[in-house]
Amino acid sequence: MIPSTIVVLGAPGAGKSTVGRLLASSLGLSFTDVDARIEAEQGKPIREIFADSGEAHFRELEREATLACLAEGGVISLGGGAVMTPAIREAVSGLDVVWLQVSIAQATRRIGMNQARPLLLGNLRAQLIQLLAERTPVYAELATIVVDSDHNTPRQIVDHIVSHVWGAHT
Repeated sequence: MIPSTIVVLGAPGAGKSTVGRLLASSLGLSFTDVDARIEAEQGKPIREIFADSGEAHFRELEREATLACLAEGGVISLGGGAVMTPAIREAVSGLDVVWLQVSIAQATRRIGMNQARPLLLGNLRAQLIQLLAERTPVYAELATIVVDSDHNTPRQIVDHIVSHVWGAHT
């Protein structure tokens, strides 16, 4: 039996949305990208939420949206920094949590100069190094499945996750 909730986390550029969508389709579950949900609910991009109301306001919106998504179930792609919020860490503890590991080099290539990522403006590589230094221990603590997203296609990643999930829940 497959779980009703699978959480996908990782750094910006890890492929959380792409893999999450494909994973949900493969398992017959719903898919929610928390960042996309926040943008839809607020009627504006995250970069504008940051600019207009600041990071603290965004983090509160993220906490509320993430907890609501977790209550609904399905495959849920978290924002890269969501697990730095204690309530979110507590809520995902005990769930199937997929950590998509990505190198700085690969994340930098995938993100490019994406202005939609407000915490990565300026020196992208330096910002990613700092974010990963802060977040990696938390990702490692929460992850029940770890997959290298540098050297695997989204389909290969999903196949690995599905085989792990089926094995863990049969």
